[in-house]
Amino acid sequence: MINNLNILLPEIFLSLSIFTILMFGVFIKKSFNLIFNLTSLILIFTVAIILNNPNYEEKIFLDSFTRDSFSNYFKILILISSLFVLNSSKNFIIENKLDKFEYPIIILLSILGMFFMVSANDLILFYMGLELQSLSLYILASIDRDNLRSSESGIKYFVLSALSSGLLLYGCSLLYGFTGSTNFDVIAIELNKENIGAVFAMVFILVGLAFKISAVPFHMWTPDVYEGAPTSITSYFAVVPKVAGLALLIKFMFIPFSNILLEWQTIIIFISIASMILGAVAAIVQKNIKRLLAYSSIGHIGYALAGVATGVISGYKSAIIYISIYVIMNIGAFSCLYLMKKDGQYKENISDLSGISKKHPLLAISFLIILFSLAGVPPLGGFFAKFYVFTAVLEQEMYALAIIGLLTTVISAFYYLRIIKTIYFDDSAITFESVKNKAAQVSIFLSCSILLTFFLYPSILNSLVNSLFVS
Repeated sequence: MINNLNILLPEIFLSLSIFTILMFGVFIKKSFNLIFNLTSLILIFTVAIILNNPNYEEKIFLDSFTRDSFSNYFKILILISSLFVLNSSKNFIIENKLDKFEYPIIILLSILGMFFMVSANDLILFYMGLELQSLSLYILASIDRDNLRSSESGIKYFVLSALSSGLLLYGCSLLYGFTGSTNFDVIAIELNKENIGAVFAMVFILVGLAFKISAVPFHMWTPDVYEGAPTSITSYFAVVPKVAGLALLIKFMFIPFSNILLEWQTIIIFISIASMILGAVAAIVQKNIKRLLAYSSIGHIGYALAGVATGVISGYKSAIIYISIYVIMNIGAFSCLYLMKKDGQYKENISDLSGISKKHPLLAISFLIILFSLAGVPPLGGFFAKFYVFTAVLEQEMYALAIIGLLTTVISAFYYLRIIKTIYFDDSAITFESVKNKAAQVSIFLSCSILLTFFLYPSILNSLVNSLFVS
């Protein structure tokens, strides 16, 4: 029993911490700063707990919950990205009067849901984790109740997400009905046989998961929610849930659906190609940076899915490397937005960046590095992310997917270069205020440093990801 508790220690610690700080929030007036700082400490302590855990595979509760190197890696990635996203957005939260004590608590609840998602080895546990995350995100999307755009984005996300959750639950029910089990390992054995009904179930599950990671054609909520929600929420949406969603998708492909590769491969290829094309084309006409980053994230998910579509371990590894570098790039990009302030308002239009290289050279060079990396320009981190994916795709002789991926990369480079042109060659329009946001500056510095120096030590991330699939 004690060993079981050790396996669950990160989740137990996180749950108890949430209840504790909730009490602080209820009984202490104006407790936002206290709870915010405690939340940061909780995230750091949870990382320490996971790092202290061994990486060998252990299963508990009738094999429904798994602790292994795969789940540990993604939990740490979720925690670290949440820590940076939260702290870099603190100034924005306070200045926009979003400093309610519930804010960091809801973030922690969504992280707890993601923990159960990435450790799930059972349909019931996976769905419970997914809904805990989703319910938290519904609240976050509409947390700025006095803002019409925020309320609208929250309603859109809630309605469409509830629909996808319904489809996903239906798929899980069908899968249980046709296989006689909710356990991933048992489902994998049962799907080894010819089971047409289970293939239908798989389609419904994939639809639900595609919505959660905003892949085409289930992306329709993403641009509106990203633009309408406060920037602090958008940055969280763009980074953390994507990590958990992709981890879950890889897990489904690797375990329960591993024996029906041909059935799901075509679907993933289609979703990947559609996401890459739409992300590249639709972003060209955008004038709002957050909306552009929304379409950019759709495109990037398409590249990650290209790795998953290979159906081999090298492809899964390339997808994990891609999402890891994607997190670094997006933390940097959104941190830059927190330094774009004029007349007490945070600017988010591309036109607001006109000629900032003359008055804000450090911000301009940061944007340059991050945007070049997003475009996949060598030798930055974003180039290597795409390189690993395309290498895995070409190894499986999926030439059409690789060619479309390369073409969309070229198209997407156009709108990134358009922003760089605006920054360096347009006439100066706005001088931003001096913003004292050390956390955002640190996030930008670390993000740019990693992207610039990644080519020197690519083996560090490679060896780390390689260890995730060692049995």
